[in-house]
Amino acid sequence: MTDTTSSNRATVERSKQHISRIEWQTVLLAAIIYSGFFAITWFWKSLPLGVVVIVGGWLVAWHGSLQHEVIHGHPTRNQMINDAIGWPPLSLWLPYPIYKEGHLVHHRDEHLTDPIEDPESCYFTQVAWDRMGSVGKVISSWNMTLLGRLLIGPLVMIASFLTQEAVIVANGNRSRVAIWVQHGLAVLALLVWIVAVCKMPFWLYALGFVYVGAALTRLRSYAEHRYADHHDERTAIVENSPLLGLLFLYNNLHVLHHKRPGIPWYRIPRLYRRDRNLLVSLNGGLVYDGYLDVARRYLLTAHDDPRHPRHTISGSQDHGLNAGAAVTGQ
Repeated sequence: MTDTTSSNRATVERSKQHISRIEWQTVLLAAIIYSGFFAITWFWKSLPLGVVVIVGGWLVAWHGSLQHEVIHGHPTRNQMINDAIGWPPLSLWLPYPIYKEGHLVHHRDEHLTDPIEDPESCYFTQVAWDRMGSVGKVISSWNMTLLGRLLIGPLVMIASFLTQEAVIVANGNRSRVAIWVQHGLAVLALLVWIVAVCKMPFWLYALGFVYVGAALTRLRSYAEHRYADHHDERTAIVENSPLLGLLFLYNNLHVLHHKRPGIPWYRIPRLYRRDRNLLVSLNGGLVYDGYLDVARRYLLTAHDDPRHPRHTISGSQDHGLNAGAAVTGQ
């Protein structure tokens, strides 16, 4: 009898421990995002167009931040559950499994910004640059300014990603085909809700939700990484941005995320304040005082040369437009 009682107590204790490891803050966040999405699409006719666009774009960008969170093992210890939370394709163009694969590769910090090794690099090899032509070079150079990144960046990102994925599928990659078939069915179901049920014009969702949401994501990623000789100094910090920090789930404090990617979003600000001096020393002082500071420096000025300094020799290993950059908005 005693053994049975002890066993039952142990089982209950393990269950309590399992429950306690669920991050309810992130569960609540997911509930807010999805309920907000259904509400804004259902009631869009009753709201001013500006409100619909602002809220819709915010929710799509916030959903991208949520996807980033679940990729890193939140809010549960069961990754299948986490993936299910992040899987719905509110952005339409980006399959979650491809985002997940590319982003986890990006976290090999020793390769940060390298256009061959880092799938989220915004840089080009010299060979890729030489092949772009004058128009491509102008577009890429403008895309290195903040204004260009916000205005044309989403289009460049999405077009680049879809072009590369079309090549992969055309080459017979069966796993990629399966991902795109599943993604296409989910997008179809989503559009039935948006267009057929809610009677929202597709152009409004594509521009007001998807494009605006992608532009907000591009704002976050614009100054996150910059080439430096030591990889610890390639990841930036954007301080003093409470509203956008919440939208980005505090990935504006990006160096802390790269050093401790398993930290849940709601713990990042406190840990950053505690370890600020160490983190700023670690990343070589690559710190911005909010996104207005980023805009002041780079609104019309390129953040960096789009050609990676370690791939400047013509005839070196080729690398085209970076799919990973499209995946995460870099």
